[in-house]
Amino acid sequence: MLRQLIIEDVVLIDRLALEFEPGLGVLTGETGAGKSILLDSLGLALGNRADASLVRSGQGQASVSAEIELPDGHAALAVLDEQGIDHEPGEPVILRRSLKADGGSRAFAGAASVPASLLRDVSAQAIEIHGQHDDRGLLNPRGHRALLDAFGRIDVSTVEAAWNQVEEIARELDEARELADNAERDRDYLEHAANEIAALGPEAGEETRLAEERAAMQAGAKAGESLTGLDELLGGSDGALANLRLAARRIERGAADHPLLAEALASLDRAVIEAGEAEDKIARAADALAFDPARLEATEARLFEIRALARKHRVDPDALAALGEEMQAKLQAIEAGGERLAELERALREARVAYDAVASALRSRREEAARRLDAKVAEELAPLKLDAARFRTAIADAEPGPKGMDRVEFEVSTNPGAPFGALTRIASGGELSRFILALKVALAEAGNARTMIFDEVDRGVGGAVASAIGERLARLAADAQVLVVTHSPQVAARAAHHYRIEKSHGDGGTRTTVRKLSPEERCEEIARMLSGAAITDEARAQAARLMEAA
Repeated sequence: MLRQLIIEDVVLIDRLALEFEPGLGVLTGETGAGKSILLDSLGLALGNRADASLVRSGQGQASVSAEIELPDGHAALAVLDEQGIDHEPGEPVILRRSLKADGGSRAFAGAASVPASLLRDVSAQAIEIHGQHDDRGLLNPRGHRALLDAFGRIDVSTVEAAWNQVEEIARELDEARELADNAERDRDYLEHAANEIAALGPEAGEETRLAEERAAMQAGAKAGESLTGLDELLGGSDGALANLRLAARRIERGAADHPLLAEALASLDRAVIEAGEAEDKIARAADALAFDPARLEATEARLFEIRALARKHRVDPDALAALGEEMQAKLQAIEAGGERLAELERALREARVAYDAVASALRSRREEAARRLDAKVAEELAPLKLDAARFRTAIADAEPGPKGMDRVEFEVSTNPGAPFGALTRIASGGELSRFILALKVALAEAGNARTMIFDEVDRGVGGAVASAIGERLARLAADAQVLVVTHSPQVAARAAHHYRIEKSHGDGGTRTTVRKLSPEERCEEIARMLSGAAITDEARAQAARLMEAA
């Protein structure tokens, strides 16, 4: 609900603060008093195009702020949340726009500086302005389907769920096809590489084990070279051990002749024993270091093959076995991919059939709601002096989506035999405003009431038609806020709140002011609207009767 409008330095307004309330409010005044200035000012705060001519003469800038009261969870608050604009729960939203005389402008939502487009997005959810040139709300076909669904209390959640299922399966199928395509391109390489690794048959840790064996055999070969001939040096007929034994026998014959010879004999005996032990250990070492040169060659060949294949595939040699298993798994996945694709394609066909079924049922519910809406609008046309016109809710095929596969558009024919067309192309002037009013009344049961502003919806009519317009505006305002710029006393008499727009002249120049009227002042204003500049007692009496009847 529009709670407050503050205008500063706009055309003939220096400063104006207006408080608004729920129900039907009317704004009246003589021609040229400045009613259009109010609407232009409000439009500026709601994000409409900024026109530098709105800045009051002699001032550097103009500003307008609109305070909008919204319940928790309102769609307009969701727009602010999406943009990360803070707002206090339960507090009104303030939309503000400043406009410089050179044409520059700034927009604010609360304390945050925002693009003017955000003001339009927020206000579009909260306030409807209906006039000849309004291109939002009921005149925008993009919103007609949602309005029809709200009117018919049609739940589209089943269709949304079916559509989401179609989208999810289609996405999985696309991903599976992409994987299959990529895998198919790699099939030849995978088969060759997997067979190559399988033929070699590497085992985890094999390269490390072979390297250790090779190193051990190479060490044995080197040590074996140093042992060559040692058996002759130690144990042959002319070896060191034989010479030691020979020396011991010679000394043994004269050992008794001198103590030192006895000691020398003992030393030689020990040397013979130590040399014998050394000969035995060398023999055993030679046996231990012995290797098969053919085995060394085979080990080296196997090791080199593993390392070469690892370099080819750019992996660690010990990872070759795992790489081969991975390639085999990919090949199996390629084989299984065809089955997965077939399964997903079947699931997608079934999901589309299910979607088509619920979307067709939704079409039927919309067609039934459209017939009821058309009948309700038809009931409203004759009292609004549109009895020659016809209205219909056209439903046509559209691209499938979460809201079904229907395009909905409100169409009208204003003359017998004339083709149906969009409201903006067929209806004009006062007819357009009255068509919108008829639609709003018919749609009232949809529960989409909010702040509605009508600009001279009673243009070009009077008497019973104006009374019918007033009665319908009052019905709309029973559960909403409706503001009407009007010249009709019949409409003004229905108001719960009446504002008079006046133009005054003084030393400061011409000024436009707006004030809320008391019940007595309302009667006087309606009398002026009935009789013109000279208000007669008869006009006052008729005004009182209108207010009493309302």
